[in-house]
Amino acid sequence: MRDDNSPRSELPRGGIYGLGDAPEAAGVVLVPVPWEATTSYGGGAAKAPSAIVSASHQLDLEDSVFDRPYRAGIAFLPEDETLVALNASSADPASRVIDALESGGDAALELSVVNAASRELNESVHAMSVEWLDRDKFVGLVGGDHSCPEGLIRALARRQPDGFGILHLDAHHDLRRAYEGFTGSHASIMYNVMEYIPEVSKLVSVGIRDYSREERGYMEGLGERGVTFYSADIFRRQAKGEAFDRIADEIIEALPARVYLSFDIDALDPPYCPNTGTPVPGGLSFDEACYLLEKLAASGRRVIGFDLCEVAPGRDGDEWDANVGARMLYKLCGCLLRSQGKC
Repeated sequence: MRDDNSPRSELPRGGIYGLGDAPEAAGVVLVPVPWEATTSYGGGAAKAPSAIVSASHQLDLEDSVFDRPYRAGIAFLPEDETLVALNASSADPASRVIDALESGGDAALELSVVNAASRELNESVHAMSVEWLDRDKFVGLVGGDHSCPEGLIRALARRQPDGFGILHLDAHHDLRRAYEGFTGSHASIMYNVMEYIPEVSKLVSVGIRDYSREERGYMEGLGERGVTFYSADIFRRQAKGEAFDRIADEIIEALPARVYLSFDIDALDPPYCPNTGTPVPGGLSFDEACYLLEKLAASGRRVIGFDLCEVAPGRDGDEWDANVGARMLYKLCGCLLRSQGKC
């Protein structure tokens, strides 16, 4: 940890929050994943990493809860051009798959291309995550659609033989076996995690308000491994006079000692993220989400990593979604670092 007068890295002033921190010297390394090949409604999430960096430069970095997370060092890696190209090359095949579904046609070849690309993405994210975790860095991922963090979660699982839980903030369950045929879909991330990463001992989902019957049934079938705080239930409890503080306590109490944070920006009410790909009315306020992170950091649990996904910059240079995303990203860094005793 540095003090405010210590020298910066030799990188030019810039990067996330204008810090210019080199990843080798930073406590938190952020991995950008410009990917949205399986997006099923609105697009733009692949542009989120660069948009968030741009918007982050106007933030003041004094935080009323987490003090000065930037003192631990926060570095944002360059976008991997291989992933940029992979996303671009997958767009047309994905579009043809969706068109075929709607018209009753056949696009089996295109579907296999996109599913193979998703696997390649996961392996790339896994390799990048392992590299920085092996250097004793905390790693956060900035998507991209919500399929992006599977590789990071798998990399963390190697280091957590006793297991960990996921605090999943989202409008959607993301528990589909496949969506539109895409097995690596943003709508399947939590299904893939719970099916194929056994070290994940608990899934606690918050803000859910758009889901299929099969997804709800799958979640209920997890038994003690899964619990959901549906948006409608949170509202109902507050409408009857219950404090959000008590609800937040219940959410935190459901989590084990080590926690991975998966934050889909559409967990928030759409005024905070109007351009996200699949907005759903209702959800958490920005302050409620921040309060939940504050409670988590103070609970004695250790946050081991996180992702922020589905931020989509607006058209014509509108930076509102990226502004909100940059602020939430800073809170996520602060929550992790505070839980680890680093800020």
